[in-house]
Amino acid sequence: MAQTELERAEKQFAQAKARLQGIRNREATKQRKMDTRRKVILGGALLDLAERDDAAAAMVDRLLRNLPRDQDKKAFEGWQGPGIPPAPAADKAEGLL
Repeated sequence: MAQTELERAEKQFAQAKARLQGIRNREATKQRKMDTRRKVILGGALLDLAERDDAAAAMVDRLLRNLPRDQDKKAFEGWQGPGIPPAPAADKAEGLL
């Protein structure tokens, strides 16, 4: 069965649309990877600074105490980063974050 001009144009349009979506998906993936890389680098730099600077260590401690999501808090259970004082038992017992 011979394709009409309209059928060929519709097929080309669908293919172009699929290619465009693929490009958009790759760009979004690239941006997410770059965002993750920036966060890892910045987090490492902050922890490195916390080893040498009490104010930075206090800031990291405060950030960890104020994490809003339980799943994020669980990632740090039992962890004591460089220069980070252990959490006082009273804060945990009284639920003060």
